[in-house]
Amino acid sequence: MGAGRSGSTILGVALGNCAHVFFAGELDHWLVRAGRPSSRRAETERFWRAILQDMGDQAELFGGATSSLERSSALLDVRRWPQRRRLRARYRQASERLYVAIAGATGATHIVDTSHYPLRAREMRALEGIELFLVYLVRDARSVVASLGRRDVRERTFGPLTANAYLWLTQALSTLVFVSHPRPRRLLVRYEELVRNPEMVLGAVLRHCECDAAPPQLTELHTGVPFHGNRLIESEVVTLERSPGPAPARRPSLTALLQLPWKAVAWRLRPAASGR
Repeated sequence: MGAGRSGSTILGVALGNCAHVFFAGELDHWLVRAGRPSSRRAETERFWRAILQDMGDQAELFGGATSSLERSSALLDVRRWPQRRRLRARYRQASERLYVAIAGATGATHIVDTSHYPLRAREMRALEGIELFLVYLVRDARSVVASLGRRDVRERTFGPLTANAYLWLTQALSTLVFVSHPRPRRLLVRYEELVRNPEMVLGAVLRHCECDAAPPQLTELHTGVPFHGNRLIESEVVTLERSPGPAPARRPSLTALLQLPWKAVAWRLRPAASGR
């Protein structure tokens, strides 16, 4: 859970290389893409085709309608509120069936879903068939805004003001969902600490999620067969590069000023995985 471009894919890939853990990618795209993965790799298509067959007929939910239950901006559009109420029960049922199908196909005890929408997380904790462990991933706002403005990626791009407004809304909702989630099943992770001391942070995530697996070998991480993600999943093997130390001091910026309240809030959220 958290803002896009915060490092959720590399975190998911790393966890997916641990025993009994399956990295499923961004499952919020399942219904939008009608069960068709974004990768054209044969192994990935074969795996998700089998999951789709196991799921049964869900055509009525395919397309973008259920985004009204997931996208943070949907809360601001009162015209979509009736649609949210109408779709909620079927959306939850389909989501639970998807997790159960993946668990059955992989034998995994833990599924990593890197969908980062806080409203989706709120819906998923209502499912009786899963136990939701919530990881709130935060990253320096200046890095997120800079990434959201890049034009060399396939995802949407945003200008600085739009990106900051998105960050404000996302962090407000994420904080509310995080603090209302049971403390034993929530954990805050800072991206900068993940890349500075990955073994310690990954170990903390695994322990908090009641998984007794050891952290993986970071120089050879197999991306697996995730349903959707950023361009990182287009490579079969990747490396989590360790940061050499604290990031150099950066000049004050408009983004740093606008996001300062949420930076202060994040430092007070507990429990948190720390590389210190």
